[in-house]
Amino acid sequence: MKTKRIPVVLLTGVLIAGTITGIALMIPQKGSDNGCRPPAGASQGSAGKKAERRTPENIGMPDTTYKKVGDRADGINGSPPSVSGPATVLPWDADPAFTEARDKNNTPVLMAAYCTVLRDPLPGEESNVHLAASLLAGTVVESGQVFSLNGGIGPYNESKGFKEGPMYMGQTLVKTIGGGVCKIATTLFNVVVLSDLQVVERHRHTMPVPYVPYGQDATVAYGKIDFKFKNTSPGPILIWSKGIGNALYIAFYGRNKPAPVTWRHEIVETYKAPRIYRKNPSLAAGTEKVVLEGMDGATVKSWITVGDSNSRTTRYLGSFRYEPMAYIIETNN
Repeated sequence: MKTKRIPVVLLTGVLIAGTITGIALMIPQKGSDNGCRPPAGASQGSAGKKAERRTPENIGMPDTTYKKVGDRADGINGSPPSVSGPATVLPWDADPAFTEARDKNNTPVLMAAYCTVLRDPLPGEESNVHLAASLLAGTVVESGQVFSLNGGIGPYNESKGFKEGPMYMGQTLVKTIGGGVCKIATTLFNVVVLSDLQVVERHRHTMPVPYVPYGQDATVAYGKIDFKFKNTSPGPILIWSKGIGNALYIAFYGRNKPAPVTWRHEIVETYKAPRIYRKNPSLAAGTEKVVLEGMDGATVKSWITVGDSNSRTTRYLGSFRYEPMAYIIETNN
């Protein structure tokens, strides 16, 4: 049963100015291996009137309540950020390695930055994200060049220091060396959009992820699917990135500042997440334990509005369907 349309929600930030229509949306087929795909035991649920788990991270929020991350009171000198979004103050501003690379490449302008907050990262996941961020930092993409994430920092193997981490294969959660690097792809995708650059290849998850809004995710699997973008700016771009705890920061530096952009997402339909119960006799009698928190699926339409009050253009990015992700609950009832 279809839900009543939910009023549009806005996620505002410092975003783009022109080539988003060049995005090639590579929509994976259900059951295919896309490297980072949401979890275990999930099966498609029936549509419901209200999503059980609807958070700022996965559907956006009104701009009247949205708080940017990465300011002095939220993630740098204070407590870590709690919500993913565009960042304005970054943890490497005084890092000599960064300032030297920025000056050497004559890329003084912060084009855009994004901070992705990982909610309850699984073992190995946070370590892999930090390692991938360190490998990505310092990359220079010349004007006209196409950057490949797999080509730039892959393969994600033990010889580079990657550990076992979570990877979603179809509707099953598995462990693989380098699992979790899709957070790099997702964050990079958001920065590319914010920087008004052309997306050459992008694949989304088939089920929702808890760390960015529906429609703003990307995934990779080395040797199978990639994330690529083209530097369509007139000068070189310096990429800098860093993981701090459960927060991942990525930023682009160049010679021109892109126009501001606002994301808009409309939840058209929701699909209630099923609950899968597993017997665990080691639990206290009569108790339950949620071992994997599910997420409702949804069909979402997305737009971006580019520019300011003097010149503004709205672009429709498409409609995307995310299958529900099941709750896994252990019980000893």
